[in-house]
Amino acid sequence: MPNICIIGLGNPGIKYNGTRHNVGKDWIKSIAKDFDLSLKSKKKIEATLATSNDEKILWAYPDHYVNESGLSINKIIKTNNFSLEQIIVVHDDLDLPIGSLKLKIGGGHGGHNGLRSIISHSGKSFIRLRVGIGHPGNKVDVTNWVLGKFKPVEKDSILKSFYRFNTIIELLSNNDIQNAQLKLHTE
Repeated sequence: MPNICIIGLGNPGIKYNGTRHNVGKDWIKSIAKDFDLSLKSKKKIEATLATSNDEKILWAYPDHYVNESGLSINKIIKTNNFSLEQIIVVHDDLDLPIGSLKLKIGGGHGGHNGLRSIISHSGKSFIRLRVGIGHPGNKVDVTNWVLGKFKPVEKDSILKSFYRFNTIIELLSNNDIQNAQLKLHTE
């Protein structure tokens, strides 16, 4: 039985791959590829899942749109008997500069509809890995911004933050959230 479940948010469909809103899902797919894990879609749970080779982590992403993520995350939690504190959600964050990472326990949705959905279906004491995607500057441009692809100069920052995320996976798999935060926030 896995210690934790790391879930990446993102929209279904090829056209959303590489967009700012899909950073969480894209990272889960990259991890699966890097560690040769077999991601399988589970219709009953409405999510795509893979277990880490050491069986400490269940990697997942909902098969729903980001705004409906809570539906499948609730099913992942119930099917695997996870407590909410064992759930780590990787998601895009407009309020952080591109490529910055913040590991946070609990909190509100901050206007993120995916987090709003998870909170409404399961509660708010899950752990979030906030991935900075920057802000377009104007609230009217937010939808196009999050559904847009990263610019070439931004891709480098996102790749560096993905590598930083990789350095805390072992700590996360052992439920050592405080040391993961310390390592991530002091680099």
